[in-house]
Amino acid sequence: MKLLMISGDRSILQGKRGAFWYTLQELRKHFDRIDIICPHVSEVVPVPADHPSDGPKGGEVHFHPCPHGLWYQARWILVRGCALFAQYHHDTMTVHEYPPFFNGWGAHRLHRATGIPYALEVHHIVGMPEASSYAEYIGRWLSRLVLPRHAKRATQVRVVNATVRDQLIRWGVSAEKIRIVPSFYLDRALLTKDVRPPISYDVSFCGRLVPNKQLAALIEAIADIPEVRLLVIGDGPERTRCEALAAKLGMGHRATFLGWLTSAEAVVAAVLTARMFVMNSASEGGPRSALEAMGAGMPVIVTPVGVMPEVIQDGVNGLFTDGSKGDLRRKIMHLLQDEALRDRLGGEARKILDRFNRETLIREYAEFLKSLPSPVVS
Repeated sequence: MKLLMISGDRSILQGKRGAFWYTLQELRKHFDRIDIICPHVSEVVPVPADHPSDGPKGGEVHFHPCPHGLWYQARWILVRGCALFAQYHHDTMTVHEYPPFFNGWGAHRLHRATGIPYALEVHHIVGMPEASSYAEYIGRWLSRLVLPRHAKRATQVRVVNATVRDQLIRWGVSAEKIRIVPSFYLDRALLTKDVRPPISYDVSFCGRLVPNKQLAALIEAIADIPEVRLLVIGDGPERTRCEALAAKLGMGHRATFLGWLTSAEAVVAAVLTARMFVMNSASEGGPRSALEAMGAGMPVIVTPVGVMPEVIQDGVNGLFTDGSKGDLRRKIMHLLQDEALRDRLGGEARKILDRFNRETLIREYAEFLKSLPSPVVS
Protein backbone atom coordinates (compact mmCIF):
# COMPACT_ATOMS: atom_id res chain seq x y z
CA MET A 1 0.00 0.00 0.00
CA LYS A 2 1.04 3.61 -0.57
CA LEU A 3 0.61 6.44 1.92
CA LEU A 4 0.33 10.16 1.24
CA MET A 5 1.16 12.27 4.27
CA ILE A 6 0.41 15.98 4.68
CA SER A 7 2.69 17.23 7.43
CA GLY A 8 4.16 20.42 8.85
CA ASP A 9 7.27 18.64 10.08
CA ARG A 10 10.33 19.75 8.09
CA SER A 11 12.93 18.62 10.61
CA ILE A 12 14.35 15.87 8.40
CA LEU A 13 14.85 18.26 5.48
CA GLN A 14 16.61 20.60 7.92
CA GLY A 15 19.14 17.89 8.75
CA LYS A 16 17.63 16.82 12.08
CA ARG A 17 17.22 13.20 13.03
CA GLY A 18 14.48 13.65 15.61
CA ALA A 19 11.21 11.96 16.53
CA PHE A 20 9.80 12.21 13.00
CA TRP A 21 12.86 10.50 11.50
CA TYR A 22 12.58 7.56 13.90
CA THR A 23 8.83 7.30 13.32
CA LEU A 24 9.31 7.07 9.57
CA GLN A 25 12.01 4.41 9.91
CA GLU A 26 9.41 2.15 11.52
CA LEU A 27 6.36 3.30 9.55
CA ARG A 28 8.03 2.62 6.18
CA LYS A 29 8.04 -1.11 7.05
CA HIS A 30 4.26 -1.08 6.64
CA PHE A 31 3.98 0.75 3.30
CA ASP A 32 5.42 0.28 -0.17
CA ARG A 33 5.90 4.04 -0.57
CA ILE A 34 5.36 7.15 1.56
CA ASP A 35 5.10 10.62 0.01
CA ILE A 36 5.20 13.60 2.38
CA ILE A 37 3.95 17.03 1.34
CA CYS A 38 5.28 19.70 3.70
CA PRO A 39 5.82 23.50 3.87
CA HIS A 40 8.67 25.40 2.27
CA VAL A 41 12.27 24.75 3.34
CA SER A 42 14.79 27.45 2.51
CA GLU A 43 17.72 25.03 2.37
CA VAL A 44 17.60 21.24 2.44
CA VAL A 45 20.31 19.80 4.68
CA PRO A 46 21.23 16.08 4.43
CA VAL A 47 20.48 14.04 7.55
CA PRO A 48 23.67 12.58 9.08
CA ALA A 49 23.91 8.84 8.41
CA ASP A 50 26.40 7.61 10.95
CA HIS A 51 24.82 4.24 11.67
CA PRO A 52 25.25 1.22 9.40
CA SER A 53 21.59 0.35 9.98
CA ASP A 54 20.43 3.58 8.29
CA GLY A 55 19.86 1.79 4.97
CA PRO A 56 16.48 0.87 3.43
CA LYS A 57 14.02 -0.82 5.79
CA GLY A 58 10.89 -0.95 3.70
CA GLY A 59 9.14 1.39 1.33
CA GLU A 60 10.85 4.54 0.09
CA VAL A 61 10.05 7.90 1.70
CA HIS A 62 9.91 11.00 -0.51
CA PHE A 63 9.49 14.62 0.61
CA HIS A 64 7.78 17.30 -1.46
CA PRO A 65 8.33 20.72 0.17
CA CYS A 66 6.26 23.65 -1.04
CA PRO A 67 8.24 25.91 -3.39
CA HIS A 68 6.67 29.05 -1.94
CA GLY A 69 5.63 30.49 1.41
CA LEU A 70 2.89 29.29 3.74
CA TRP A 71 0.27 31.30 1.86
CA TYR A 72 0.63 28.82 -1.03
CA GLN A 73 0.53 25.67 1.10
CA ALA A 74 -3.12 24.70 0.58
CA ARG A 75 -2.75 25.14 -3.19
CA TRP A 76 0.49 23.14 -3.17
CA ILE A 77 -1.20 20.24 -1.39
CA LEU A 78 -3.84 20.13 -4.13
CA VAL A 79 -1.48 20.56 -7.09
CA ARG A 80 1.34 18.30 -5.91
CA GLY A 81 -1.05 15.82 -4.34
CA CYS A 82 -3.01 15.39 -7.59
CA ALA A 83 0.22 14.84 -9.54
CA LEU A 84 1.48 12.26 -7.04
CA PHE A 85 -1.87 10.46 -6.90
CA ALA A 86 -2.06 10.27 -10.69
CA GLN A 87 1.35 8.59 -10.75
CA TYR A 88 1.23 6.33 -7.70
CA HIS A 89 -2.47 5.94 -6.79
CA HIS A 90 -2.04 6.19 -3.05
CA ASP A 91 -4.39 4.06 -0.98
CA THR A 92 -4.78 6.41 1.98
CA MET A 93 -3.80 9.84 3.24
CA THR A 94 -3.11 11.28 6.68
CA VAL A 95 -3.19 14.99 7.50
CA HIS A 96 -1.52 16.65 10.49
CA GLU A 97 -3.83 19.54 11.37
CA TYR A 98 -3.01 22.67 13.39
CA PRO A 99 -3.32 26.47 12.96
CA PRO A 100 -3.45 28.11 10.44
CA PHE A 101 -5.17 24.97 9.11
CA PHE A 102 -3.77 25.08 5.57
CA ASN A 103 -3.22 21.32 5.72
CA GLY A 104 -6.88 20.63 6.36
CA TRP A 105 -8.06 23.00 3.65
CA GLY A 106 -5.69 21.56 1.08
CA ALA A 107 -6.38 17.95 2.01
CA HIS A 108 -10.13 18.36 1.64
CA ARG A 109 -9.69 19.82 -1.83
CA LEU A 110 -7.33 16.97 -2.72
CA HIS A 111 -9.85 14.44 -1.43
CA ARG A 112 -12.59 15.96 -3.59
CA ALA A 113 -10.34 15.88 -6.64
CA THR A 114 -9.06 12.31 -6.23
CA GLY A 115 -11.42 10.45 -3.91
CA ILE A 116 -8.57 9.43 -1.62
CA PRO A 117 -9.80 8.86 1.96
CA TYR A 118 -7.98 10.64 4.74
CA ALA A 119 -7.52 10.77 8.47
CA LEU A 120 -7.33 14.19 10.10
CA GLU A 121 -4.75 14.03 12.89
CA VAL A 122 -5.17 16.37 15.85
CA HIS A 123 -2.28 15.76 18.21
CA HIS A 124 -2.72 18.90 20.27
CA ILE A 125 -5.16 21.80 20.49
CA VAL A 126 -3.16 25.01 20.68
CA GLY A 127 -3.64 26.90 23.94
CA MET A 128 -5.49 24.06 25.69
CA PRO A 129 -5.85 23.98 28.61
CA GLU A 130 -3.94 27.25 29.02
CA ALA A 131 -2.72 29.73 26.42
CA SER A 132 0.85 30.95 26.98
CA SER A 133 0.70 33.84 24.53
CA TYR A 134 -1.73 35.96 22.56
CA ALA A 135 -0.93 33.89 19.46
CA GLU A 136 -1.93 30.71 21.32
CA TYR A 137 -5.14 32.35 22.48
CA ILE A 138 -6.00 33.17 18.86
CA GLY A 139 -5.02 29.63 17.85
CA ARG A 140 -7.38 28.16 20.44
CA TRP A 141 -10.22 30.37 19.24
CA LEU A 142 -9.60 29.43 15.61
CA SER A 143 -9.42 25.75 16.56
CA ARG A 144 -12.89 26.01 18.04
CA LEU A 145 -14.19 27.41 14.75
CA VAL A 146 -12.25 25.32 12.23
CA LEU A 147 -11.51 21.87 13.70
CA PRO A 148 -15.15 20.67 13.94
CA ARG A 149 -15.72 21.60 10.29
CA HIS A 150 -12.56 19.90 9.07
CA ALA A 151 -13.25 16.84 11.22
CA LYS A 152 -16.70 16.49 9.67
CA ARG A 153 -15.15 16.42 6.18
CA ALA A 154 -12.47 13.84 7.02
CA THR A 155 -12.98 10.10 6.70
CA GLN A 156 -11.83 9.65 10.29
CA VAL A 157 -10.11 11.67 13.02
CA ARG A 158 -7.02 10.50 14.86
CA VAL A 159 -6.22 11.92 18.30
CA VAL A 160 -3.40 10.81 20.57
CA ASN A 161 -4.98 11.27 23.98
CA ALA A 162 -8.37 11.35 25.68
CA THR A 163 -8.10 15.06 26.47
CA VAL A 164 -8.21 16.06 22.80
CA ARG A 165 -10.93 13.50 22.06
CA ASP A 166 -13.16 14.85 24.81
CA GLN A 167 -12.65 18.45 23.70
CA LEU A 168 -13.53 17.67 20.09
CA ILE A 169 -16.69 15.89 21.24
CA ARG A 170 -17.64 18.94 23.30
CA TRP A 171 -17.20 21.00 20.13
CA GLY A 172 -19.63 18.80 18.26
CA VAL A 173 -17.42 16.22 16.53
CA SER A 174 -19.05 12.78 16.41
CA ALA A 175 -17.50 10.38 18.91
CA GLU A 176 -17.88 7.56 16.37
CA LYS A 177 -15.55 9.36 13.98
CA ILE A 178 -12.72 9.77 16.51
CA ARG A 179 -10.05 7.14 17.24
CA ILE A 180 -7.38 7.38 19.92
CA VAL A 181 -4.16 6.15 18.31
CA PRO A 182 -1.21 7.19 20.53
CA SER A 183 1.89 8.66 18.92
CA PHE A 184 4.25 8.37 21.88
CA TYR A 185 6.64 5.85 20.39
CA LEU A 186 9.18 4.74 22.98
CA ASP A 187 12.29 2.79 21.99
CA ARG A 188 12.76 0.17 24.69
CA ALA A 189 16.24 -0.83 23.52
CA LEU A 190 17.45 2.77 23.68
CA LEU A 191 15.82 3.65 26.99
CA THR A 192 16.93 0.54 28.88
CA LYS A 193 20.64 0.50 28.07
CA ASP A 194 22.81 -0.64 30.95
CA VAL A 195 25.38 2.10 30.42
CA ARG A 196 24.39 5.21 32.38
CA PRO A 197 26.25 8.54 32.27
CA PRO A 198 27.54 10.11 35.48
CA ILE A 199 25.20 12.55 37.25
CA SER A 200 26.27 16.11 36.51
CA TYR A 201 23.00 18.02 36.95
CA ASP A 202 20.03 18.05 39.28
CA VAL A 203 17.26 18.82 36.79
CA SER A 204 17.01 18.16 33.05
CA PHE A 205 14.53 19.73 30.65
CA CYS A 206 14.05 18.73 27.01
CA GLY A 207 11.83 20.26 24.38
CA ARG A 208 11.36 22.94 21.77
CA LEU A 209 11.92 26.28 23.47
CA VAL A 210 8.58 27.97 22.86
CA PRO A 211 6.24 29.86 25.25
CA ASN A 212 3.95 26.95 26.14
CA LYS A 213 6.89 24.97 27.59
CA GLN A 214 7.24 27.65 30.33
CA LEU A 215 10.98 27.18 30.72
CA ALA A 216 11.29 30.67 32.23
CA ALA A 217 9.18 29.61 35.23
CA LEU A 218 11.44 26.61 35.78
CA ILE A 219 14.55 28.79 35.63
CA GLU A 220 13.05 31.19 38.18
CA ALA A 221 12.17 28.30 40.49
CA ILE A 222 15.64 26.76 40.33
CA ALA A 223 17.35 30.12 40.79
CA ASP A 224 15.96 30.20 44.32
CA ILE A 225 17.48 26.81 45.21
CA PRO A 226 21.20 27.18 46.00
CA GLU A 227 23.64 25.04 44.02
CA VAL A 228 20.97 23.25 41.97
CA ARG A 229 22.09 22.79 38.34
CA LEU A 230 19.81 22.79 35.30
CA LEU A 231 20.42 21.18 31.90
CA VAL A 232 18.30 22.45 28.98
CA ILE A 233 18.15 20.35 25.80
CA GLY A 234 16.50 21.86 22.77
CA ASP A 235 16.29 25.03 20.75
CA GLY A 236 13.69 27.56 19.66
CA PRO A 237 12.63 31.21 19.77
CA GLU A 238 12.64 31.35 23.59
CA ARG A 239 16.26 30.30 23.97
CA THR A 240 17.85 33.74 23.90
CA ARG A 241 15.35 35.12 26.42
CA CYS A 242 15.78 32.17 28.77
CA GLU A 243 19.58 32.30 28.60
CA ALA A 244 19.42 36.01 29.43
CA LEU A 245 17.04 35.31 32.32
CA ALA A 246 19.36 32.64 33.74
CA ALA A 247 22.28 35.08 33.57
CA LYS A 248 20.23 37.86 35.16
CA LEU A 249 19.28 35.59 38.07
CA GLY A 250 22.91 34.66 38.66
CA MET A 251 22.54 31.14 37.25
CA GLY A 252 25.14 31.45 34.51
CA HIS A 253 27.33 28.74 36.00
CA ARG A 254 24.36 26.55 37.04
CA ALA A 255 22.34 26.49 33.79
CA THR A 256 23.63 24.78 30.65
CA PHE A 257 21.88 25.15 27.28
CA LEU A 258 22.92 22.35 24.93
CA GLY A 259 20.71 23.31 22.00
CA TRP A 260 19.52 20.75 19.45
CA LEU A 261 21.22 17.35 19.63
CA THR A 262 21.70 15.25 16.52
CA SER A 263 20.14 11.94 17.57
CA ALA A 264 17.81 10.29 20.05
CA GLU A 265 20.79 8.50 21.57
CA ALA A 266 22.45 11.84 22.33
CA VAL A 267 19.25 13.28 23.80
CA VAL A 268 18.65 10.34 26.15
CA ALA A 269 22.29 10.32 27.26
CA ALA A 270 22.05 14.03 28.11
CA VAL A 271 18.71 13.74 29.94
CA LEU A 272 20.11 10.96 32.11
CA THR A 273 22.91 13.16 33.45
CA ALA A 274 20.36 14.68 35.86
CA ARG A 275 18.67 13.38 39.00
CA MET A 276 15.17 14.21 37.74
CA PHE A 277 13.30 15.44 34.68
CA VAL A 278 10.91 18.41 34.80
CA MET A 279 8.41 19.53 32.15
CA ASN A 280 5.99 22.23 33.28
CA SER A 281 4.14 22.90 29.99
CA ALA A 282 0.96 24.95 29.92
CA SER A 283 -0.38 22.88 27.00
CA GLU A 284 0.81 19.70 25.29
CA GLY A 285 -0.12 16.66 23.28
CA GLY A 286 2.33 14.46 25.20
CA PRO A 287 4.86 15.61 26.21
CA ARG A 288 6.93 12.90 24.53
CA SER A 289 10.15 13.95 26.28
CA ALA A 290 8.60 13.31 29.70
CA LEU A 291 7.45 9.85 28.61
CA GLU A 292 10.95 9.07 27.34
CA ALA A 293 12.43 10.17 30.66
CA MET A 294 9.97 7.88 32.43
CA GLY A 295 10.90 5.01 30.13
CA ALA A 296 14.55 5.59 31.03
CA GLY A 297 13.67 5.19 34.71
CA MET A 298 13.85 8.83 35.77
CA PRO A 299 11.61 10.49 38.37
CA VAL A 300 9.57 13.19 36.62
CA ILE A 301 7.72 16.33 37.66
CA VAL A 302 5.07 17.36 35.12
CA THR A 303 1.97 19.48 34.73
CA PRO A 304 -1.33 17.58 34.22
CA VAL A 305 -1.62 18.34 30.50
CA GLY A 306 -1.78 16.22 27.33
CA VAL A 307 -1.53 12.52 28.04
CA MET A 308 0.00 13.00 31.49
CA PRO A 309 -3.30 12.63 33.44
CA GLU A 310 -3.71 9.25 31.76
CA VAL A 311 -0.27 7.90 32.66
CA ILE A 312 0.83 9.58 35.90
CA GLN A 313 -0.36 8.47 39.32
CA ASP A 314 0.73 11.34 41.51
CA GLY A 315 3.27 10.14 44.02
CA VAL A 316 3.44 6.65 42.48
CA ASN A 317 5.25 7.00 39.13
CA GLY A 318 5.75 10.77 39.03
CA LEU A 319 4.74 14.07 40.60
CA PHE A 320 2.28 16.65 39.34
CA THR A 321 2.95 20.37 39.58
CA ASP A 322 0.68 23.30 38.87
CA GLY A 323 3.60 24.89 37.02
CA SER A 324 3.97 27.87 39.32
CA LYS A 325 7.38 28.97 40.52
CA GLY A 326 6.62 28.14 44.16
CA ASP A 327 5.19 24.69 43.49
CA LEU A 328 8.04 23.78 41.16
CA ARG A 329 10.56 24.79 43.79
CA ARG A 330 8.84 22.72 46.50
CA LYS A 331 8.55 19.60 44.33
CA ILE A 332 12.16 19.81 43.11
CA MET A 333 13.51 20.28 46.65
CA HIS A 334 11.36 17.39 47.87
CA LEU A 335 12.86 15.01 45.30
CA LEU A 336 16.41 16.25 45.83
CA GLN A 337 16.14 15.54 49.54
CA ASP A 338 14.67 12.04 49.15
CA GLU A 339 16.82 9.64 47.11
CA ALA A 340 14.62 6.67 48.03
CA LEU A 341 11.58 8.45 46.60
CA ARG A 342 13.48 9.24 43.40
CA ASP A 343 14.40 5.57 43.01
CA ARG A 344 10.86 4.42 43.70
CA LEU A 345 9.26 6.88 41.27
CA GLY A 346 11.81 6.04 38.58
CA GLY A 347 11.25 2.32 38.95
CA GLU A 348 7.48 2.69 38.59
CA ALA A 349 7.87 5.20 35.74
CA ARG A 350 9.76 2.68 33.62
CA LYS A 351 6.61 0.56 33.32
CA ILE A 352 5.42 3.10 30.74
CA LEU A 353 7.48 1.18 28.20
CA ASP A 354 4.88 -1.59 28.18
CA ARG A 355 2.17 0.88 27.19
CA PHE A 356 3.98 2.89 24.51
CA ASN A 357 6.22 0.38 22.75
CA ARG A 358 7.33 1.93 19.44
CA GLU A 359 6.97 -1.10 17.17
CA THR A 360 3.53 -1.98 18.54
CA LEU A 361 2.10 1.53 18.36
CA ILE A 362 3.39 2.28 14.86
CA ARG A 363 1.99 -1.03 13.64
CA GLU A 364 -1.39 -0.02 15.12
CA TYR A 365 -1.07 3.39 13.46
CA ALA A 366 -0.36 1.79 10.10
CA GLU A 367 -3.31 -0.58 10.52
CA PHE A 368 -5.54 2.38 11.36
CA LEU A 369 -4.51 4.16 8.15
CA LYS A 370 -4.92 1.01 6.08
CA SER A 371 -8.40 0.50 7.49
CA LEU A 372 -9.74 3.68 5.84
CA PRO A 373 -12.03 2.94 2.87
CA SER A 374 -10.36 2.42 -0.52
CA PRO A 375 -10.16 5.51 -2.75
CA VAL A 376 -12.58 6.05 -5.55
CA VAL A 377 -10.55 6.23 -8.78
CA SER A 378 -12.35 7.85 -11.70
